[in-house]
Amino acid sequence: MKPPTSIDSRPARASATLSRATRANRRARQWLPHLAGLVLIGALLFALWPQPVRVETAPAVWGPLRVSVNEEGKTRIRHRYVVSAPVAGHLRRTVLKAGAPVEAGVTKIAVIDPLDAALLDPRSRALAAARRDTAAANLEKAREAHRFASSELRRFETLAREQAVSPQELESAQWRQASASREESAAEGALRVAEAELAVFATPASESGQATHSPLTVLAPATGRVLRVFEESSRPVSTGTPILEIGDPNDLEVVIDVLSRDGAVLESGTRIELEQWGGPEILEATLRLVEPAAFTKISALGVEEQRVNVIADLITPPALRKHLGDNFHAEARIIVWETNRTLKIPSGALFRKQEETWAAFVIVNGRARERLLEVGRSNGIETEIREGLQEGDRVIVYPGDRVREGHRITPVTY
Repeated sequence: MKPPTSIDSRPARASATLSRATRANRRARQWLPHLAGLVLIGALLFALWPQPVRVETAPAVWGPLRVSVNEEGKTRIRHRYVVSAPVAGHLRRTVLKAGAPVEAGVTKIAVIDPLDAALLDPRSRALAAARRDTAAANLEKAREAHRFASSELRRFETLAREQAVSPQELESAQWRQASASREESAAEGALRVAEAELAVFATPASESGQATHSPLTVLAPATGRVLRVFEESSRPVSTGTPILEIGDPNDLEVVIDVLSRDGAVLESGTRIELEQWGGPEILEATLRLVEPAAFTKISALGVEEQRVNVIADLITPPALRKHLGDNFHAEARIIVWETNRTLKIPSGALFRKQEETWAAFVIVNGRARERLLEVGRSNGIETEIREGLQEGDRVIVYPGDRVREGHRITPVTY
């Protein structure tokens, strides 16, 4: 049998162990608010700590730069001819179609049967005869008036020599005689016109209704191709009626409408490149003329613009543009200025520092540093840098309001 003391010591040891655990838990609970506060402060510091700004960068490099005016244009044949009916008559059916080749002075464009006077109605003939009779009567009247005025003048001259009439009366008689003479001449001319109008009805061919004139053949005025046929069917035409249009498709020029402020700086001889005309090659052209008069045009956004036509000559051989024709569309690039080597950066990296000063943010040791620049030519995408940067300097593209002097920078690579 064990002593009683050994039985009583077990609960005491257990109670002591429990008391120490309770005190340790109580001390741990006392530190928990402090630990939570430290964690919260650390989270706030991490959240509020300035982070590097993620930006897109680009280096300053040496390379070619081109400044151009890009606009839409269309081709047109330089010399075009509209063939019209030289006389009134009956046009025979036109056998030529659009695209048919023609040779100057050889190809028959049209055949016209002139209208004959017999086709006019009897009323017109009666009116012509009446006009002839009226003109003859007026002539006889004018002759009698002239004879009377001449006789009167002779009497006044005789009386004037005897000083029986005043000089004013003599001058009046002379004026009446001269006026009567002019009226007689006018009446003779009117009679001749009336007789000529009536003469077309007096021939036997007119009376029988047969044509008195042979058909008139119209020949091509120039070598080329038929561009458009205005009158294809046989029908009566009047003088000056357009029949067809011809031109040489190989003799093309380009018409480009540009803003008037761009046209004011363009000079003759400027090089032009044509794209999107339908072929893979880039066509070469030379500026020949900037028209002196501008015109108003409404843009796609509804804005009124003052534009002017620029005329350019195609210098690419016709063999390389076989299918290019009249009024074809093309995208024109008018090269205003270009160089093979210059220091340049993206235009999006520049911003105005003052009214006449440009600046850009340059990355130096991971931070943004503002630098004033002297810029040159720009094509809207890249800008020439004359002073302020060196090759290899990285600039921030589109910095916006996020970037300030001294900010830490993290370049973004796309």
